[in-house]
Amino acid sequence: MRKLVLLISLISITICACAQDTTINPAIPHYKILKPDSTYSTWNDLKKDIPVLIIYFSPDCPHCQHLMAEMKENMAPFKNIQVVMITFTRTQYPYMNMMRNFVRDYSLTKYKNITMGTEYPNYMVQKYYHVATTPFIAVYDRKGKMVQSFDKPPKVDALIAAVKKV
Repeated sequence: MRKLVLLISLISITICACAQDTTINPAIPHYKILKPDSTYSTWNDLKKDIPVLIIYFSPDCPHCQHLMAEMKENMAPFKNIQVVMITFTRTQYPYMNMMRNFVRDYSLTKYKNITMGTEYPNYMVQKYYHVATTPFIAVYDRKGKMVQSFDKPPKVDALIAAVKKV
């Protein structure tokens, strides 16, 4: 009986020790991104007391493109939200052009509340959120506390409902 209890205890300890923590961090990550205009932006550039929407995306991702097209048609609910779009694309040719084309295709320069850039080469945000697929979205309230996240492409109505909560 003692051997059985010992064996079960050892198995339990091994399982617990090998378990991965895949919980999402609740705070806004300390990011540094290179924007399409070759300047940098960091989490310190965010304005205080204004909600934040972080979208981790890829310019050539069809789900990301579809989401952006839907958001563009419904930008009013996002006008008082700081939108930070972070990608992992490289900075060499043609990758920065992909990001610039994304900005052009969705007319993002006319939205002053949207900041976009690549976190290449450190991928800290990708690791922070455990991003497996794009787009990944995190919604933060005025105090910088995460209120909701989407690890799969949401319908724009669900995203609008999330930002209306903040």
